[in-house]
Amino acid sequence: MDFYQRFLRPIFFALDAEQAHDAVMSLLEAGSQYPGLVRLTAGKSLPKSPRTVAGIKFPNPIGLAAGMDKNGIALPAWEALGFGFMEIGTITALAQPGNPKPRLFRYPEQQALINRLGFNNEGAESVATRLKGLRAAGRWPRIPVGLNIGKSKVTPAERAHEDYLASFKRLHGLGDYFVINVSSPNTPGLRDLQSTEALGRIIRTLRDWEGPPRCPLFVKVAPDLAEEDLIAIVQLAETEQLAGLIATNTTLDHSAIPHSQDQTGGLSGVPVRHRSLVALRTIRQQTKIPVIACGGVSDAASAKERLDAGADLLQVYTAFIYQGPGLLRNLAASF
Repeated sequence: MDFYQRFLRPIFFALDAEQAHDAVMSLLEAGSQYPGLVRLTAGKSLPKSPRTVAGIKFPNPIGLAAGMDKNGIALPAWEALGFGFMEIGTITALAQPGNPKPRLFRYPEQQALINRLGFNNEGAESVATRLKGLRAAGRWPRIPVGLNIGKSKVTPAERAHEDYLASFKRLHGLGDYFVINVSSPNTPGLRDLQSTEALGRIIRTLRDWEGPPRCPLFVKVAPDLAEEDLIAIVQLAETEQLAGLIATNTTLDHSAIPHSQDQTGGLSGVPVRHRSLVALRTIRQQTKIPVIACGGVSDAASAKERLDAGADLLQVYTAFIYQGPGLLRNLAASF
């Protein structure tokens, strides 16, 4: 058992889940000023396993999923911990507090989380200013940075494309790729934007404004989609020449959680492993476009099954909360 699991996790897990998250992020924000120190505490370096996906060079295939660093406050620290890439957000055009607390819940026996955070973030303007400052200070990480954008809660669905465009404009040129998040279950009506009509409108709105050259653009899908709906998104991704898909977000299937302990929100961690793998396989049967596997990646076996199923890259979130930096070294055994 490593230092995190023996000493740090008991301290963090004595706190409310969101309080612990905030404490970890504060430590990593401070550690971003001293990435060399973070690197020393992270343990041995990961083996080099470079790959190029969507024209982007990744030093290794293990990435941090969106949701952990919503406002991009700890980019140098994520690199120092050994991640091959990171994804910040979800970022919305308007700053918003998210849903009422409590809204984040741990399930250690299931190695799972339920969250109903609701895209709490500082907004695109504030995040863009922070990222520009990091670049200006010469502290930008040497690993790819993805920017995950979602719809502001107050924006009606029929104007969603305008809301995504507002974030896209403000953040354009600051990251290596963008992700359209239309699959979180915690913003009312958001998953309805996974319809090919609504999603296509969002994609075309961003592309029409951007023009060439185009930034790599991914779409993150839900694990709860019917197979025919997922295939329709794959076909849309090919038609619109997207960089790829992220499979998957959290699930609304809470069958793994005891009824007496259940909470409203999206379930992540080990219980979503099978659903996410099925979605990955469905996508790969339909297309060769890049896929980032996310959801239930928690050990070398789950990482290897994703890579064997055709995933180009991996992302983690929940398992990192339970296992800490040692997770990355465990996953490295899969490549």
